[in-house]
Amino acid sequence: MRAARLFTGRDKILSSYRCYHGNTGAAISATGDWRRKPNDYSRGHVHFFTPYLYRSEFSATTQEEECERALAHLEHVIQFEGPDTIAAVLLESVPGTAGIIIPPKDYFKGVREITKKYSILMITDEVMAGFGRTGFWFALDDYDYTPDIISFAKGCNSGYVPAGGVIMSDPVAHRFDDIVFPGGLTYSGHPLAMGAIVATQEAMEEEHIVDNAYTIGKDVLGPQLTALYDKHPKIGEVRGKGVFWAVEMVADRTTKEPLDDATMKQIVAEGDKRGLILGVHNNRIHVTPPCVISADEATQGVEILDQVLTAAGC
Repeated sequence: MRAARLFTGRDKILSSYRCYHGNTGAAISATGDWRRKPNDYSRGHVHFFTPYLYRSEFSATTQEEECERALAHLEHVIQFEGPDTIAAVLLESVPGTAGIIIPPKDYFKGVREITKKYSILMITDEVMAGFGRTGFWFALDDYDYTPDIISFAKGCNSGYVPAGGVIMSDPVAHRFDDIVFPGGLTYSGHPLAMGAIVATQEAMEEEHIVDNAYTIGKDVLGPQLTALYDKHPKIGEVRGKGVFWAVEMVADRTTKEPLDDATMKQIVAEGDKRGLILGVHNNRIHVTPPCVISADEATQGVEILDQVLTAAGC
C-alpha cells in the first residue's frame, strides 16, 4: 500500500468487505471483517463487495451474472470515489479467513481491465493462498492476469522462520531506483528467513508438492467433500481448490441461515474426540490440510468429518 501510494501520489485503497489483510494499522483498515471496526484509524480505505454467488449481493443466479454485476459495482465505486483519488485496488486471490470464496474465472481479468482503464494499481494478496495452497504456485496463476504488486508470506517457507515479502512490477520497482522506499525494518532480508524460503521452494519443486496439492483437491477433497454435501442436510455449500476448502454449514438450505454457534462448537468438540483438529470460522469448516498430505490421509480426514457431522446431528 505504501508503494502504491508513493507511485501514484494518491491516497485511497479499495478492498473487499470479505477479506483479511493483516493486523497492522493500514492492513487492518483494509480488512473487511469485524476486526477492522475497533482498529479503524488509518485513512483512505474504501470497501466494496466482491463475488460470492452463494450469498450474492447482486441478486445473481449464475457465476457469470455474479461476475458481471460485481465488476459493474466495482467500477461504480471507483467512479463515485473519484479515480484520481485511488492508489490501488487490493484483493486476496482467494479470500481465506473470509470463507475460502473462489472467485469466478473471469473476475480478476475484469478487475485488471478496470484498474488499467483508470490508471489504478492492482495489488494481489497471496499471503494465505500462495505457494501451493490452491494447487498453483500462486493462486492468481489460475486466473490469467498480472497485478502490479503481489504480497506474500506464510507458505513461502512453510513458516519455519517468519517471513513475507512484496513483488513489484518493473514500473513500480523502478520508481524507487533514485529515491528511498520508506519501508525498511530491522529484520528486512534476514538471512535465516531468506535461506528458509530458498530451501523450502527447492524442496517443493523437487518433490512436486504443488502438483500434489492440485491432485488432492481434484481427485480426493473435491469429490469426497461434495459427497458429504449429498449426505448431510446442514451443509449449505462446499467450495475450494487444491488443499483450500470450505464447508459452509447452515440451519436450513432454503433460507441459508448460518448454523448456530453452539452446534459449530459441538462439531469442533466431536472432531477433538476423534483426533481431527477442525478450523472453524463462524459457520464454516475450513478444510486446509498441508500441501504434502497423501490421498489416504485426506480420505481418512473426510471420513472422520463425516462421522463428526453425523454425531453433531448435521
